[in-house]
Amino acid sequence: MWPFRKNRKARRSLPAAVPAVLRARFDAAQTTAENARHWAMADSLSADNAATADVRSKLRERARYEVANNSYAKGIVLTLANDCIGTGPRLQLLSANAEANRRVETAFAQWAKAVDLAGKLRTMRMAKSTDGEAFAVLTANPMIDSPVMLDVQLVEADRVASPVMSMFSMVSDIDGIILDAYGNPRTYSILRQHPSDLSYWLNAVDMVDADAVVHWFRADRPSQHRGIPEITPALPLFAQLRRYTLAVIAAAETAADFAAVLFTDSPANGEAQALEPMDVVELEKRMATVLPDGWRLGQIEAQQPTTSYAEFKREILNEIARCLNLPYNIAACNSSGYNYASGRLDHQTYYKSIRVEQAHLAEAVLDRILAAWLAEAELLSEFAYLRTAGDIPHQWFFDGTEHVDPAKEATAQATRLASNTTTLAQEYARQGKDWDTELRQRAKEVALMKELGLTVPPQGQPTNAKQEADTDVEQEQAA
Repeated sequence: MWPFRKNRKARRSLPAAVPAVLRARFDAAQTTAENARHWAMADSLSADNAATADVRSKLRERARYEVANNSYAKGIVLTLANDCIGTGPRLQLLSANAEANRRVETAFAQWAKAVDLAGKLRTMRMAKSTDGEAFAVLTANPMIDSPVMLDVQLVEADRVASPVMSMFSMVSDIDGIILDAYGNPRTYSILRQHPSDLSYWLNAVDMVDADAVVHWFRADRPSQHRGIPEITPALPLFAQLRRYTLAVIAAAETAADFAAVLFTDSPANGEAQALEPMDVVELEKRMATVLPDGWRLGQIEAQQPTTSYAEFKREILNEIARCLNLPYNIAACNSSGYNYASGRLDHQTYYKSIRVEQAHLAEAVLDRILAAWLAEAELLSEFAYLRTAGDIPHQWFFDGTEHVDPAKEATAQATRLASNTTTLAQEYARQGKDWDTELRQRAKEVALMKELGLTVPPQGQPTNAKQEADTDVEQEQAA
């Protein structure tokens, strides 16, 4: 007998109705008045129903506003794009034909430069922060200065929407994404103009096959088909920081505008010449003035910004940084108080998240682009062999990360190589470089140095200064 059949009668004896007040062993599940107030906006909606088109549109508007007007939001979005994309990905093929690999890699690099692939990927990464998702359409463009005339045309998230009052509006879709029977995107409805354009027409829509559309977003929930801005949890914090900063600046400016005030030592019922409230006495440089009888001149010390401003700003930026998985010093662009250990620890965690995102980028975007490029390249005579090559193994390289202490990293690298715990390919990959290309370049340099009669630097594990000094002393004593 299956275990679930044993307690069938017990389950039938349970009350049908759920009590008004739920008593649970989990504090967060109890329906107390305090919990009800705190989680008043909690719901049980699906991922797509919780982030409807109207909700996502409002989030995009506010995220774009903050990035356009908040210096910290702008800097963070740019930093994430630069660290994730950098100067652009580089392709390395791993087939057995090394010469063919280099020819394809060179042609792809030239095409990527012609279409400004790196710049478009950075724009997509910024859109992912502010819009929650980025779209691109793979299409032919005869104006591209490249034998392969494939183009990557970016599409703003607002344009991927269910058309209004058109023949496509009767189709069941998820805000512009029509799914097949298995829940996979089949067709995208893309508006030809932005909905806010003056030339926008309700029926101006293109139905684009999913194979030609690149959709890059992070799914936070199963069965989620549209993204929300990554900075969504930080939007209230950005707004608070900006409002408080502007208030502090205004208070400081107001306090600085008052050079002095007039006051009197006369008693409340004493004699003092009447003076209009807030009356301004203009004082010129190197000039004495006669004050009214009974009044003296006192100076105001501007004590703005407040002493709590720096601490408030730090805590807000800490919370923003945590939301976006950033170290504080990167979010604040301030490394004061950082030492080597804390900086290395924070940056290791940060760059691990960057590598995870780059892996997702390679799978969701770059592999799609490469497949389309190879399909177009094999039509050319010089790449005709690609028609029978099948799936070519490959990998993507991104810019390497600068170490906090380059000297210590170089020593650690030499130690890893000497102990056979790593390979040259892995070490070059840490720097975002292709080991084959680098070794060939190194061989050319060594050959040229020998040809010119220059001393070739010794290869092997570097020694520290003390070891070198001891060696020099021993050689002098032997001589």
